[in-house]
Amino acid sequence: MRRIFRRIGRLILGFLFLLVVIFGVLYIMYNEKLPEGKPGKEAEALAQKMQKAVNYEAYKNTRYFEWSFNGGNHQYKWDKENGKVEVKWADYMVNLNLNDTTRSIVSKQLATVSAKESRDLINTAWNYFNNDSFWLVAPFKVFDEGTERSVVTLEDGSKGLLVSYNQGGTTPGDSYLWKLQPNGFPESYQMWVKIIPIGGTKATWDDWKVMESGVFLPTSHQIGPVTLFMGDVKAYN
Repeated sequence: MRRIFRRIGRLILGFLFLLVVIFGVLYIMYNEKLPEGKPGKEAEALAQKMQKAVNYEAYKNTRYFEWSFNGGNHQYKWDKENGKVEVKWADYMVNLNLNDTTRSIVSKQLATVSAKESRDLINTAWNYFNNDSFWLVAPFKVFDEGTERSVVTLEDGSKGLLVSYNQGGTTPGDSYLWKLQPNGFPESYQMWVKIIPIGGTKATWDDWKVMESGVFLPTSHQIGPVTLFMGDVKAYN
C-alpha cells in the first residue's frame, strides 16, 4: 500500500513539475511589460472617440441590462438607474444593492441562509458583478473616477488607448490597452490584471449588436482558444 501511495505521490509531483515548466515557457513567450503611455489631450480625444462609436449617450440613458457569463452560470438583470442588480448562480439569487450592499437580499433555493452566509454571498455577488459587467460595458467606463488614460503607439503604427484603474471595482490597479478601429470602435484589448499572471493577454471584443435602447454591446470575446459568451444580451428602458 505504501508503494502505491509513493507512486501516486511521484505522479502528482511530476504532474505539478510539468505544469510549472509549461507555465514558465508560456510566461517567457507571451508575458509583456505594461507599456508607458502618454497622457494628455490626444488620449482624452481617443477615449471620447471610442465612447461615441459605441453610443455612450444611449448607454447613459439605458435603464436595464441583461446578460449571462461563465457559460451561462452567472445570470444578471441590472437596473442601472436604481443601482440594483439581480444576480443568479447555482441555487442562489442575490438582489444586490450597489449603493448600499447591506440592504441586499439573499435567497437560496429550498434552504435558509444564515447571516454569515448571507454576507459571504453578497460579497460573492458583488465580485461576480464587477468582473462580469466589465466584459459587457468596459468601453463606457474609461472615464470612471480613478481612471487614467494615455496613448500608446502599437506595433502596426496605430494609436492604442491605455486605461488604468487606480481605484474602485474589485481589483484596483488593473490596466487595459485598447486597440480601436479607425472610427474608434473597440476591436480588442490587452490586459495587465491581478488575476492573470501573464501580462498583455489579449481579448477580442466581438459580435457587437445594437440593442433596443440604441447602445452597442458585445456578445462574445475570444482569449486564445477560449470563447467567452455573454448570453442573450439585452439593453432597454
